[in-house]
Amino acid sequence: MRVGSFVLAARFPGQGDGEALHRAVRSAEVAEEAGLDSVWLAEHHFVPYGTCPSAITLAALLLGRTSSLRVGTAVTVLPTAHPVSVGEQAALLHIASGGRFSLGVGRGGPWVDLEVFGSGLEAYEEGFPESLDLLLRWLREPSVAASGERFDFREVPVVPRPSECLTDVEGPEVVVACTSPRSVRLAAERGLPMLLGMHVGDEEKAEMVALWREHARAAGRPADEIRGAAHVSAGICQIADRRTDAVEALTKAMPGWLRQGLEAHVTVDGRHRAMRDPLAYTELLCGLHPVGTPRLAADRLAATSERTGISRFALLVEGSGDLAATEENVRRLGAEVLPHLG
Repeated sequence: MRVGSFVLAARFPGQGDGEALHRAVRSAEVAEEAGLDSVWLAEHHFVPYGTCPSAITLAALLLGRTSSLRVGTAVTVLPTAHPVSVGEQAALLHIASGGRFSLGVGRGGPWVDLEVFGSGLEAYEEGFPESLDLLLRWLREPSVAASGERFDFREVPVVPRPSECLTDVEGPEVVVACTSPRSVRLAAERGLPMLLGMHVGDEEKAEMVALWREHARAAGRPADEIRGAAHVSAGICQIADRRTDAVEALTKAMPGWLRQGLEAHVTVDGRHRAMRDPLAYTELLCGLHPVGTPRLAADRLAATSERTGISRFALLVEGSGDLAATEENVRRLGAEVLPHLG
């Protein structure tokens, strides 16, 4: 089982962007010290929900500050970026880090980002498969040309080539954030592992893994690839001597962050969107994920792995909103939970 942290660089009420980003960087450094496997970095624009606008840029910083930690994006939003540019940066980080970079990609949402960056709503609604396939070609082929709906250019060489990494890993891992049967099928047909959100529980994640396997088999993916697919389960983690203390730490801090963060999202076309009740959502997350004593946390992770077949975790550890508490949470996860997991 591989356990990592999930970093949103969340700006809690009363905090500034610098404080949020400092906590994000520091929590990743402590994650390596504590023996965690990885850190996964979120990307958001124009909202305090997450103050990191470029997960790849922050990944570059953290790869330079660590020596063994795997650093991934969760996710790089393809509809607002050019896939060739993303591919070049991913190849650079893969080579420069000795193969420690994972590229998580996703569709994002129908946000005003699509207007600001000029990609338009169609890039979100219909353009993700084309962007993903162009990105994958860039990471696997020596030269690439395109003649699609969004991208049309002459053949150009891939520089740097990911396969030039001085390790036995040919290119960066690519993981796809999946929230619907359509995205599950997209990932499965390409043999790409899924990143599954923290808002869904074990039963739904197990169903998505089963659907992924079904589509992968139908697409003719190799049996060993299907068996070995390293899907990632996102969740939240708060460690305390008593479960009530862990829950209290999150229910005091997270609803205020969620309220201001989710309310700040603006749709590009004015479509209505329902916002979750912040307190109810926090309580839901506390019920789904390892929130409580070290023994409870270990049992919860083991149970999720057994029920879903997923053995990789990206756990939000900054739910208290406090730097010192976040560092302690990460250290306890490493020292008191990981030993129970083998």
